[in-house]
Amino acid sequence: MSGVANDLAIGTKAAMRRLAKSVVILTTRFEGQRLAMAATAVDSLSMDPPSLLACVNRTASIFTAFQAKSPFCVNILARNHEPLALRCGGQVKGEARFAEGDWRERDSIPYLGDAQANIFCANDGEFYYGTHGVFVGRVTDVALFGTIEPLIYADARYVGAHLAM
Repeated sequence: MSGVANDLAIGTKAAMRRLAKSVVILTTRFEGQRLAMAATAVDSLSMDPPSLLACVNRTASIFTAFQAKSPFCVNILARNHEPLALRCGGQVKGEARFAEGDWRERDSIPYLGDAQANIFCANDGEFYYGTHGVFVGRVTDVALFGTIEPLIYADARYVGAHLAM
């Protein structure tokens, strides 16, 4: 039976590599420290009330802050933000993730000033499944910047997209 489960895991991983997703950086402040994590497991949930889902691995340094209901920001990255995605994806840890980029603060929540969009959220609920917590962010504010040129992650690499208007 384990061979079947292993085959299913390998097939699922290969299939998920084909699921292209926009790259974001989740940011929050917890116990006086700024925290950031690159992610692709973020999606809209509802427009009434405006809300989204953010999935965070239990081993991530930001997980405790999310579990403690800290408000957070979803910073939607543009094509030119790949270096920041790498930094916040594990290249560096802790405060070093904020050493580059246009980082600002609103109500003590760090956010990326030149992100395509900043979605500020109250941490409004959660459930746990396997290795992850799934957190509901109730949108409290939104800021938009620049044109729509998302940084996309697919097949374990970053690619850019430009949408003509």
